[in-house]
Amino acid sequence: MLSNIGIPGLVIILVLALIVFGPSKLPELGRAVGQTLSEFKKSAQELTSDTIEEIKEVSKVEKKK
Repeated sequence: MLSNIGIPGLVIILVLALIVFGPSKLPELGRAVGQTLSEFKKSAQELTSDTIEEIKEVSKVEKKK
């Protein structure tokens, strides 16, 4: 979906964001989006590591049988 936007589309989105939110709010919005993405990435990594640990535990139990 995002791969079809291109540079002109990103410029239009940036201009619209400047018009709607104004130049003073835009850095705050950028920071909020960045924090949200980093929290999402951290949660996804934790979920993946928890799943891998559970799989390892199950395989240990299966090997003991």
